[in-house]
Amino acid sequence: MIRRLSRILAIAGLCVLSTAQAISATLAELWAERTPCVVAVEFMIEMETDRQTGNACGTVIDDHGTIILPPIAINLRFTPEQLKDFKVFLPGAVTGKPAQYLGTDALTGWHFLRADESQWAELTPVTRFIPAKAAPAPALGDEVWGLALREKDEDFMPYLLSARVALLNRFPQLTAVAQQEVASPGLPVFNSAGEFVGLALSSFAQTYLQFSRDNPGGMPIMNVNAEESSAFHVAEEVLPYFSRIPTNPHGRPKVWLGTFRLESVTPEVAAFLKLENQSAVMVSEVLENSPAEKAGFKERDIIVALDGQPLPKFRPARVVTGFIDREVGRRLPGQKVAFTVVRDGQRVELEAVLEDSPKDPREAMRRYFESVGCAVREFVYMDGIYRKEKLSAHAGVVAYFVKANSPAAAAGLRPDDWVKEIDGTEVKTYQQAIDLLGAIEADKTRSEFVLLVSRGGSETAVLRVKLNR
Repeated sequence: MIRRLSRILAIAGLCVLSTAQAISATLAELWAERTPCVVAVEFMIEMETDRQTGNACGTVIDDHGTIILPPIAINLRFTPEQLKDFKVFLPGAVTGKPAQYLGTDALTGWHFLRADESQWAELTPVTRFIPAKAAPAPALGDEVWGLALREKDEDFMPYLLSARVALLNRFPQLTAVAQQEVASPGLPVFNSAGEFVGLALSSFAQTYLQFSRDNPGGMPIMNVNAEESSAFHVAEEVLPYFSRIPTNPHGRPKVWLGTFRLESVTPEVAAFLKLENQSAVMVSEVLENSPAEKAGFKERDIIVALDGQPLPKFRPARVVTGFIDREVGRRLPGQKVAFTVVRDGQRVELEAVLEDSPKDPREAMRRYFESVGCAVREFVYMDGIYRKEKLSAHAGVVAYFVKANSPAAAAGLRPDDWVKEIDGTEVKTYQQAIDLLGAIEADKTRSEFVLLVSRGGSETAVLRVKLNR
């Protein structure tokens, strides 16, 4: 009996081993086929006084070498004109090939690249691994896996991450959260059959708290794993936007409504308005001369429906603001959006005609002045919004960059200072500021000049800039 039991256990062990080997072999095949879906990207950021190197991971989305990078790949403070010398590296490659930066999509925040045509044959679009019927939706407990890439000094070597789905929720896009990291941000996630099930997120579910031995008080310290992510937007949420390839570096058109600082209503307000089964959003501010203002929006209006459909119920409730932004952002300038709002206890129907958004700071003209040690940029609409200034007050320039140990830095100039006067002359336009600063820089006999700047909303400072002649 004991001998028979031993034989049974031995056979069972062999079966388990064979199964494990089969799974391993299958995964190895899936891995080999899907690794060409991902790339490493290196680029240069041309600053006013030097150049910085940037790198990120990207996913190939079509047969024409189109690659998407996650929003965090490139700091939005940098303009497209500052981004130079893009190179695409295959996983494990020591050399890369040139690529073209196509721009940033305003809705998703993705950065789009186009690999050199000579590299297309080596790349595999992730869309090849979508079933013919529909993109599969992962379920709670499903095993998923993905790719991650090491740093350049390790030749961008790919490695495997895997976990089970621990949570599915709408944030407002349907998002899966795995038990642990499952892919590098921006890279694809697959199910056990090798089907594409989602795209790893950049900044969700990547933080954790720990207690440090160097912190005797026991205060929690937040660490962020920027190289791996445990959360991903499911395939059905990302596939419709692969076609949003920008036609210009700034990703225009950028649709604009002009309802600023939306806030989800409290449970108490929702109960009072009998909105227990749906979400609602309060408008904190209506921007001047915006489509929202033209449509008749008022501060404290409560949005309860969009295009005749009640706002869905979300958990947590604050997610609904992202839903509104997304639903508006996926449209084009000139399109109409119908809103139902509650105002003074009454339902009011409003219709807004969306417009192309005003110029943002990344699109502003700017210029660097070497002898002064600063760069200034054009004052744009959003500068006025953040400073709570009326359109009539929108003038002058904004300090974009201040060189360390320069005359401007020694005088106390800070990035984002609003320059309102240069040597006693009120600045009305960007060109006027450029002319004034250009004349000061060209005058080799000039030893100093004065700037009047506004910072922090109400603080005004007079700065005496002493030039190093």
